[in-house]
Amino acid sequence: MAGPLDFTGKTVLVVGGSSGIGNGIAHGFRRHGATVHVWGTRAHASDYSVDEGSDLTGLHYAQLDVSNFVEVDTWRPNFRTLDVLVLSQGTVLYKRGEFQMDGFRKVMDLNLNSLMACAIKFHDMLAASKGSLITVSSTAAFHSTRGNPAYNASKTGAVGLTRTLAEAWAGDGIRVNGIAPGLVDTKLTKVTTENPDRLQASLQGIPLKRLGTPDDMAGVALFLASPLAAYVVGQTIPVDGGLIL
Repeated sequence: MAGPLDFTGKTVLVVGGSSGIGNGIAHGFRRHGATVHVWGTRAHASDYSVDEGSDLTGLHYAQLDVSNFVEVDTWRPNFRTLDVLVLSQGTVLYKRGEFQMDGFRKVMDLNLNSLMACAIKFHDMLAASKGSLITVSSTAAFHSTRGNPAYNASKTGAVGLTRTLAEAWAGDGIRVNGIAPGLVDTKLTKVTTENPDRLQASLQGIPLKRLGTPDDMAGVALFLASPLAAYVVGQTIPVDGGLIL
């Protein structure tokens, strides 16, 4: 008898699944039997390397710029059903790049506006399967990030969007929830993880005294998409080792 975390026969799409947290989540579903599709920004799967935190083995890859909303709307799915949609796309600009409107808009379009574009795109498929939509925001949604106003606003917005879509679409049979990662060792956090002083200071603020991993995020995504979370709606779960306690 299949257990609640058996996704055999299920189809999963992880937007931003080519690297980092999204890649970890994609492989989590693959290991539990799902057919997993991922979207990334490079032309071919071979353009990614394991050194970058990318492993596309066993995943079905497609290139798509989700900040181009027309491209999202007109994309023709190469799968007939969809059971789980994970929205893990995201970026951040350092060196005060988000204090310029072009930088601010770039981050907002990718981190927040594209979530809605993808959600709209796959609403009907998720409704047909009584599926699950999972957003990936950040614990930055719960405190300020002085140097990154767009990143903060977009991740805060993602939490609100998750709540609102959850209420709006529950009647369609779609459960919408989210994950708010803390400090996870990916290419986006190298400004901290590759600076020994910054890394040590960050670890002091984490009760578990370690960085999060993409696999840590995958475990919560599997739970949220499974029957174990059948009565969980509109929640964003911090997965942060206790960082924001």
